Amino acid sequence: MTSTAIGHSPAADIDLTHRHGKDFVNLSAVPWTPWVMDGTYFKLLAVNELSGGFSMLLKVDPGVQAPVHAHIGSAEAYLVEGGFYYEEDDPGYEGYYTYERGGSVHQPVSPQGCVMFAVTHGPLAGCNPDGSIGAVVDCRLMLKLAEANGVASHVVQIVSGR
Repeated sequence: MTSTAIGHSPAADIDLTHRHGKDFVNLSAVPWTPWVMDGTYFKLLAVNELSGGFSMLLKVDPGVQAPVHAHIGSAEAYLVEGGFYYEEDDPGYEGYYTYERGGSVHQPVSPQGCVMFAVTHGPLAGCNPDGSIGAVVDCRLMLKLAEANGVASHVVQIVSGR
């Protein structure tokens, strides 16, 4: 096996991303903010302009059924409390994790309500009954929602070229 030395490249001096925000945030001091549908609330944690994704805590009231939506990128969620399901015979509960592949289209239901830590690796697309896209929830919309409610000063922002 041979080793290859990695030399210094001028491209290494280009700052492609910046990280803004604090290293640690006391989330108990951040109020829940109404999200994009009735009965849901969020605490935005980070936004990634490079992917359009974001991370958040999401709180869902009991009995809420989300509209049909698609994941442009993959998404991950860890249930902190409560539960939800896509198919009634495969529910997730407190302590469960789910990975949703990019391109997934579904309509989750939360009979007892839940709180989850969620990371999207791209935008979400709300679907109309005919399957067309009715709305897009991406990092920019999420940041605007948090800013409009005065709860964005802690949000980590990964942005390109700034």
